[in-house]
Order: sequence, then structure tokens, then C-alpha cells
Amino acid sequence: LKQAVAQIKGQKPRWRLEVEVRLDFVATNEAEFVHGDAVVSAFLPRSYINDTTLRIQAYRRIAEITTAEHLDRLINEWRDRFGAFPEAVENLITLARIKLAAAKQEITRIETREDKLMLTRRGDFILVAGKFPRLVAPEIKKRLQEILGLLGKL
Repeated sequence: LKQAVAQIKGQKPRWRLEVEVRLDFVATNEAEFVHGDAVVSAFLPRSYINDTTLRIQAYRRIAEITTAEHLDRLINEWRDRFGAFPEAVENLITLARIKLAAAKQEITRIETREDKLMLTRRGDFILVAGKFPRLVAPEIKKRLQEILGLLGKL
């Protein structure tokens, strides 16, 4: 709706990031993290934002991010309003940065299976020397930063 209103007003709309992210080592909600196999948490824990309505609004706002500047403003607002970020929130922010970097490269899907990074652009996989890029970070928790770095090199 915001995009349509911007177009009607003659403004350049900021398109929502349509990047699908499926990382086999990341849990994007508390239940999945507690009961699943994922090692890395990337969500807004109840202990950080206790009020359900505020938490839903926060998820909506991070989903609507279209620029790095917008994300930085949101980060500052959350830090001022809710305090220091737990690891799960830091990881959620890194996921948002990954989506921004992917959208800039016109990547529509990011998926991992074990150490394989599968990136899709215009319906085709992006291969390096005929193969999927491999994640090599010894600590699984550092793989989000590794993905972000790889996207920056494309």
C-alpha cells in the first residue's frame, strides 16, 4: 500500500525486499530454536520485547526495511527503547543486512544446506567456478557474517 501511495504522489517508491531466506542453521522463532536443530537464533525474544503487540510491530517494521539507512534508524530506535540487544536480535539485524545486500545484487533466494550457499538470481543459481560457494567459518555462529561478506563480493 505504501508503495502504491508513493507512486500516486509521483514519488519513487521504495520496493520491499523480496528475498527468501532459508538457512538451515538459523532459527527464526523461539519455539524453533528451543525444539529444533538450529544453532543460531535470529528473532525478537519475549525477554527482549515482552509485549506481544510491540513485538509484532517490531517484526513488521524490520520486514519493511528497504535501505541500510532505514535499518540503522530502526536499530537506534530499538536500542533506545528496549535496551542492549541479545544475540538473537543481533542475528536478526544481520539477517536484515543480508536481505538488503542480496536485494542490491538482485538475488531473490538465499538458502544453505550444510556448508553450501545457494543463491538464486533471475531464476538461476549463482555458481563460483561451476560450484555453489561454500561456507568455511569454523564457528557456525559466524556464518551469517560470512554470507554477508560473500554477498558484498558479488
